[in-house]
Amino acid sequence: MTDQLLEFKEIIRSRQISDQRKPDKQTRKLLLYLFTSTRGGFTRLRIIMHLLDHPYNTHQLAQQLDIDYKAVQHHMKVLEKNNMVSKIGKKYGAIFHLSNFLEININTLDEAIDKLERKMNHKKVYL
Repeated sequence: MTDQLLEFKEIIRSRQISDQRKPDKQTRKLLLYLFTSTRGGFTRLRIIMHLLDHPYNTHQLAQQLDIDYKAVQHHMKVLEKNNMVSKIGKKYGAIFHLSNFLEININTLDEAIDKLERKMNHKKVYL
């Protein structure tokens, strides 16, 4: 998993716009919450990385990520609700792509990946 996170970080850094603006506090908190503070953060990050290349529908994402269709459907609802992805079409054939909001704030994902990596490498010790 950490190899995937490093790969994601490189992809994000290669896509960053030259005139990087600092994201506002609320945007930063939202991205960190969605990708690091919830149980499905890593899966949502994997979905975003696939959508960087080109748009997919839910079925195609489930096949690409090798996870359950219903799980992808749930994560897409969460991402759409939080304005991370946009949907074209309705029902089964709907195509998802990155929202303008996320494309503008893509450099904040780099910070979220760092935090997720630290969190995944941290071992809990119970006494």
